[in-house]
Amino acid sequence: MQVAAIQMTSKMDVKENLLMAQHLLEQAAAKGSVLAVLPENFAFLGQGPAFKEARLQTQENLGTGPIQDFLANTAKRLNLWIIAGSIPIKSSDVMRPYASCLVFNAKGECVAHYNKMHLFDVVLSDSEQYRESESITPGDECVVVQTPVGKIGLSICYDLRFSTLYRLLVEKGAQILSLPAAFTLTTGKMHWDVLIRALAIQQFCYVIAAGQTGIHGMGRQTYGHSAIISPKGEVLSQLSDEVDVITADVDLDELTQYRKQIPVLENNKTSIF
Repeated sequence: MQVAAIQMTSKMDVKENLLMAQHLLEQAAAKGSVLAVLPENFAFLGQGPAFKEARLQTQENLGTGPIQDFLANTAKRLNLWIIAGSIPIKSSDVMRPYASCLVFNAKGECVAHYNKMHLFDVVLSDSEQYRESESITPGDECVVVQTPVGKIGLSICYDLRFSTLYRLLVEKGAQILSLPAAFTLTTGKMHWDVLIRALAIQQFCYVIAAGQTGIHGMGRQTYGHSAIISPKGEVLSQLSDEVDVITADVDLDELTQYRKQIPVLENNKTSIF
């Protein structure tokens, strides 16, 4: 069955970004995709105080709100499963919403959500620093959702660097790993391509990595290079830095056979420690 990864250049205008997302989701459906993954912060993206304020102003209660209404209506209209990157969902801390990845089925129902667990607190240089924990509440639950294309383990961006999370997702049955992202240009050039291929290889899973690309609000730059990777680490489809949609087929019979040929998941002994 066919899946899609959507690459966007989201900025600070929510309406403009949702129109872009709608157009790209329509393309994914027209190509025959059963499921599409949107990038992290697809509804708006920037940096600095204006971005933090926009996150507070745009946060929604889980289950209601204009961004969630857009996702539900679009999924139902296109008969398309949507893994919706991340949007701000209210937490117990009014100043720090969750960064939540929502999953909508083809009927427009939200059937799962994952709150970003690992927050991007890094100093890349004197002029490029990020402190997600100042404005986001971290999640604490691993989430695997059953979809028509297989069992999908949910993650977001910086999670990519924490392999233990993915092993837990695989132990919960994940066959496919979704990775909405807004990888910085700096770290993307260094690590993105090798990390997403290594993730597929180590966890014996398909990987759908949907990224942001280009220049966003307040000069923030992201790397792009969205890709769909096979469990063997093969790049099935990949973009460079353009706004577009890529697709690839997921074959669970082939995945099952490959896992039998090299039974790493069965032979894992670390659970005894």
